[in-house]
Amino acid sequence: MAAVKPMIAMTGIGTALPPYRMDQADTTRRIVDALSSNPDSARWARRIFKQCGVETRYTCEPDLLNEASACRYLPKEDRSEVPSTAERMAVYKRESVPLAISAARDALADAKMNADRITHLITVSCTGQFLPGIDAALVRELGLAPSVMRIPLTFIGCAAGMKAICLSKQLVSGDPKANVLIVCVELCTLHIQPSGDRDALFGASFFGDGASACVIGAVGPQHQQVYLLGDDHTVLLPGGADEMIWEVGNDGFDLYLSPNIPRLIGEYVPAEVSRLIGEDHLELWAIHPGGKGIIEVLQSRYGLSDEQVAPSLGVLRDIGNVSSATILFVLKKMREQLRKQGTARAAGLALAFGPGLTAEMIKITYVASKVTSKRRTEDAQYVL
Repeated sequence: MAAVKPMIAMTGIGTALPPYRMDQADTTRRIVDALSSNPDSARWARRIFKQCGVETRYTCEPDLLNEASACRYLPKEDRSEVPSTAERMAVYKRESVPLAISAARDALADAKMNADRITHLITVSCTGQFLPGIDAALVRELGLAPSVMRIPLTFIGCAAGMKAICLSKQLVSGDPKANVLIVCVELCTLHIQPSGDRDALFGASFFGDGASACVIGAVGPQHQQVYLLGDDHTVLLPGGADEMIWEVGNDGFDLYLSPNIPRLIGEYVPAEVSRLIGEDHLELWAIHPGGKGIIEVLQSRYGLSDEQVAPSLGVLRDIGNVSSATILFVLKKMREQLRKQGTARAAGLALAFGPGLTAEMIKITYVASKVTSKRRTEDAQYVL
């Protein structure tokens, strides 16, 4: 009799947010004040900040809550006090580790997993760098084994969290005893630019700070309310090389997001989704909210209900786009929604997009109850 493949699942999810809350209406007012000498940019800022789907975000930098005249990050004629990249990286080094630890502990507790059982640690970030990095700090602070396999994914962008999930699933497929801890931390607001350019204002309108984490391993009888992980797919879409750019500048990282991104996703992603799911009917759509337009184009293309995109839109509304960390916030919110609805089982897809233009996706199946030996066999046939 052939051995049953191990069922691989996301068994725990954790999140963490910094203490400073940015109200979008108040942030808009202060941005507009900073642009008082540039009425065209002020009008653009007022419109894009209102239309981007964000109501609140969080930041690690209290200076961003100051009035326009006192905030060093907002546009102004005198740029002598604007934080340099080195200063922003110092803030990143100080603030990223506590957030990463908090999210990781939350995920381990949710997975009922002792830290010393983690065999692989994947750390993800594109908003800052330092060495020894977040991975080394997590080993010390969480009590991970010194021999844990550390895999940093750096400077990959918004799709990196999904990339880490797909990589973890492949690692556990090769070694059913492996337990992977993924920790994503992004401090996007550190890179708000003191500029009235439309590109800079667009990026400043919806990015926020936060951390998320998850544990991926073979599902056990102690696990319930998990996401079973199925086939995954990655692709570099045509025509997107210059549509999403993230470069290191003297005053933080410079971001360019093209308004063509939703159109390109609507044009090219459906064929890639079909390659992965075929004719399967999907109830769950965990879409990385890289922008309101991305969610809207996929909702329209697949005829999704407002309820189906509510987790993605809810995360965008409440915390903004937190780059690589966002997809785990979406999956956590979706799990809360499924719990409230009393859903026993539902199949779906999680997907995210990043520079390139890159698309990362994986089939998921939410299972509420404990997975028994019989159910493990049935689920193995269904998911894998």
